[in-house]
Amino acid sequence: MNKDTNSDSSKPKKRRRDEEIEAESSSSDRTLSLEENLTFSDTLVALRIMRAQFPHIDKVSIRPFILQSQLYSSVNDRTQVDRELESLRRERVLRVFKLNTGQDDHAIMFLDDYLNQCSLLSIVGKVKDEHISLLINAGILTRQLIDPDMYWFAIPNIGSVLKGLSQGRKEILSFLNRRKYKEMMLALLEKKHLRFSPLDMRFHLRDLIGSGHLKTIHTPTGLVVQISKD
Repeated sequence: MNKDTNSDSSKPKKRRRDEEIEAESSSSDRTLSLEENLTFSDTLVALRIMRAQFPHIDKVSIRPFILQSQLYSSVNDRTQVDRELESLRRERVLRVFKLNTGQDDHAIMFLDDYLNQCSLLSIVGKVKDEHISLLINAGILTRQLIDPDMYWFAIPNIGSVLKGLSQGRKEILSFLNRRKYKEMMLALLEKKHLRFSPLDMRFHLRDLIGSGHLKTIHTPTGLVVQISKD
């Protein structure tokens, strides 16, 4: 008995942490409502659970990604989010991408997912002009507007999803703005179907709450989502 206990306590902290995260992720599947599953204990837990909840998108081959704004709605301390994201990026757990939405949007993807989607990144040795052209055509690199000799890593096949992201944001805000008090119960709003976005309502609500366009209010009957005042 003592031997087993000591063996368990001697596990590396990182391994034990990974097991805890895996357990929490498996218990927070898509059957839970957003109200039951809105906030998490830390950034990596939030990332893994939102990865598991990423909506299936027909006719688009894309790995799950998480918006930084979604993390801000899911972990109460934004400074903690930024600090833990930087640590995970340095540890090569994930990669952060600037999105071409016209806003300050950033997407986060686990590095393993990104490498699985971008098999062209297996190019080794000196990168030549033809390699760069190949990566640009595959949607893996984009040129920086300020300096055409500098490039951003990008997420392939994300163009149509970004269009849906922008349209979904507008659709939800327009819907709530038309309501008398510009609000709705979260449980009811989550069940609504979006006409102009392949992403689901859960994805959009996390984004809009984290970006400050929407806010949540606790009431005796549950969480209310309301348009934030300018």
